[in-house]
Amino acid sequence: MAKRFSALVALAVGALLATSCGGGGGTTSAGTGGGGDAITMGFSQVGAESGWRTANTKSVQDSAKNAGITLKFSDAQQKQENQIKAIRSFIQQKVDVIAFSPVVESGWDTVLMEAKNAKIPVILTDRAVDSKDTSLYKTFLGSDFVEEGKKAGQWLVQEYKDGKDPVNIVELQGTTGSAPANDRKAGFAEVIGADPKFKIVASQTGDFTRAKGKEVMEAFLKSTPDIDVLYAHNDDMGLGAIEAIEGAGKVPGKDIKIITVDAVKDGMQALADGKINFIVECSPLLGPQLMDLAKKVVKGEQVPARVVTEETTFTQEQAKQVLSSRQY
Repeated sequence: MAKRFSALVALAVGALLATSCGGGGGTTSAGTGGGGDAITMGFSQVGAESGWRTANTKSVQDSAKNAGITLKFSDAQQKQENQIKAIRSFIQQKVDVIAFSPVVESGWDTVLMEAKNAKIPVILTDRAVDSKDTSLYKTFLGSDFVEEGKKAGQWLVQEYKDGKDPVNIVELQGTTGSAPANDRKAGFAEVIGADPKFKIVASQTGDFTRAKGKEVMEAFLKSTPDIDVLYAHNDDMGLGAIEAIEGAGKVPGKDIKIITVDAVKDGMQALADGKINFIVECSPLLGPQLMDLAKKVVKGEQVPARVVTEETTFTQEQAKQVLSSRQY
């Protein structure tokens, strides 16, 4: 009898210890559990479509660990319906805060209202939503995509300031309906629109991926043989386009000037090598700022409605100087 009692006590203690030790990151991690200042964040990522996104995911995961925040991570694989399911799952699990990078801008009001009704604050990261009800989220942390497009356009205007001949531009857009695709296109068009010699002769989505960038550029080269400039909404599409340009027997950076956005290491290497002519930086390292904002909103503190990341631009010489120290 005494042995049986001892065994039952041991099992009970073991069960208590098991439920007191939360798992690591990912969708199977433990909830808020232990009370006190412990925070659980549900984070829905767009996917893993580019080097930028991989670096962004790592920044969020590492920063959550360093901040002592339990992270429930979900990869949407570039599908809005997956993100909506993930957010609803986070609500059911009663996380303390939800953060996500929206696949597209529209269609979020219903699920964000569900989070608001559950009294779970929401932080937008990297990409915005077009909801008119700004009370559905606490803040938006990310780049100014319109400004990125303008910077790309300003370099192009300066590059061709003394020329009078038409400049034929092809554009590789990001994912259709996404904030960076919409805004980088708008900012670029606004700047070059002041001079009629700049003509966008073809524009199509490359879904922010290297493979699609190559595929679409191959089609551009067949349908539009006279191309002076490529403007790609991210480095990965630009890198794919370089393969297509070289495959067509042309020299990227010379026969066709190339402007991209992001400044990931592969893109910076291509810039240093002269295959890309200009890169507008868009930093993926948002993790530390996100965790700081998460702690504040969970405590009920006021935070700015918009937090813009600081970024720069790179020419070939500037890329050579910083390439060895790039973190992503």
